[in-house]
Amino acid sequence: MIDVATEFGVPSMVLLTYSAAFLGFKLHTHTLQEQENVDTTAFDSEGLHTEFAIPSFENPVPVSAFPGLSMEKQWTYFFLNQTSRMKKANAIIVNTFEELEPYAVRSFSKSDIAVYPVGPILSVGENKTDPLGSEVMKWLDDQPDSSVLFLCFGSKAYFEDEKQVREIALALEASGVHFVWSLRKPAPKGLMNSPSDYSDLRQVLPEGFLERTCEMGRVIGWAPQAEILAHKAVGGFVSHCGWNSILESIYNGVPIATWPLIAEQHLNAFMLVREFKLGVEISLDYGREVGRLVSAERIEKGIREVMEKESEVRKKVKYTSQLSRRALMEGGSSYSHLGRLFRDLLNLE
Repeated sequence: MIDVATEFGVPSMVLLTYSAAFLGFKLHTHTLQEQENVDTTAFDSEGLHTEFAIPSFENPVPVSAFPGLSMEKQWTYFFLNQTSRMKKANAIIVNTFEELEPYAVRSFSKSDIAVYPVGPILSVGENKTDPLGSEVMKWLDDQPDSSVLFLCFGSKAYFEDEKQVREIALALEASGVHFVWSLRKPAPKGLMNSPSDYSDLRQVLPEGFLERTCEMGRVIGWAPQAEILAHKAVGGFVSHCGWNSILESIYNGVPIATWPLIAEQHLNAFMLVREFKLGVEISLDYGREVGRLVSAERIEKGIREVMEKESEVRKKVKYTSQLSRRALMEGGSSYSHLGRLFRDLLNLE
């Protein structure tokens, strides 16, 4: 569509639902491949812990954080073509805010690509939930402030190995932390379907788990994530680190325990823990080694860290939450960048 807009002299804009840093990653790898003839698909052959400097990141990034598909040759043409077209746009609008990603945003000032961080773009109004969601919200109403851990891995990701589900259950029970756990059933092998809800959670949970934890938690299927994260009882979030989930959590002042699964989530987790200092690590490289499980002990450690009341991470998340809200107000950074976008579009010949 950008090519069509260019042909007819119509300004084109691209709206990105991922981070400014990941945009920088894509642009940098595109430059390496197109201008310097570097085979970026061979990076993983140098070892998962090998690090590379990327202009939109303050710290060197390990190969283990790279999106897996970016190192698969059959996807190289797709990514190159997508990035080439994106570069032709008059504006690239990113769902982020300058205070969250100052280093990444500044990195684009040296390029001829017009980037506008106008986020966080979120749905923060009241939503009507289904009866199960309403029951969970009522249960949260009875919990102390910042006492509940929320576990949710997005609408697409799931754990294929039931052993991993049991390790999570063991960690939750051992931690003693109150929780809401959105547990989804994997799609049938070979299908690209989204996960679904279990008809009987006892199929995958340790025997007696639901009975032993009935006072301290709720295990559900689909979850009204935005509403749960906005609830005052929620004090921590175990997340797959999808970018929208990160923005929702930061906006609501909830620290994240990282557990990336697919796509650019490993890169997001790296940013949260190493760059932003807004999260704690359960795993940064889950799925990179076939058959590897994250142990209950490691999960419990991450749970205790993310729920720590006076941690520096929690304090920084609360502060960044305030910054995210100010960014959208008149005079805020995102408000100003949106105004700049309108002015620049009006001035296009």
